[in-house]
Amino acid sequence: VQLVESGGGLVQPGGSLTLSCAASGFSLDSSDYFAIGWFRQAPGKEREGVSCLTTRGEIKDYSDSAKGRFIIARGLARNTVTLQMNGLLTEDTAVYYCAARAGRLCHLDPSFFGAWGQGTQVTVSS
Repeated sequence: VQLVESGGGLVQPGGSLTLSCAASGFSLDSSDYFAIGWFRQAPGKEREGVSCLTTRGEIKDYSDSAKGRFIIARGLARNTVTLQMNGLLTEDTAVYYCAARAGRLCHLDPSFFGAWGQGTQVTVSS
């Protein structure tokens, strides 16, 4: 299983970015159940959950800080999951990771996920 994030960068407060997570080693279109989560870790802070979805699309969840601003979805490219981030704030600055787990449940707790990408840096600054 391999996960590769992309799309990070520098953006001004109020701006938008879309992150993408490309998965390999398993298929998001298979009959098996998977959950894909987005997490972030700011310097000196613990890794926290941002959003997750189940690959069948029946469950999507967001942290309180992400609700109303971020949108998680299956990507247009095969085997990808995207995180559209709008109205970015300076406190959204962090390394963003995607993670995968088998199963039907969506979790925002990093301990439930076993496969992780290498992360992509998002910096929100004027």
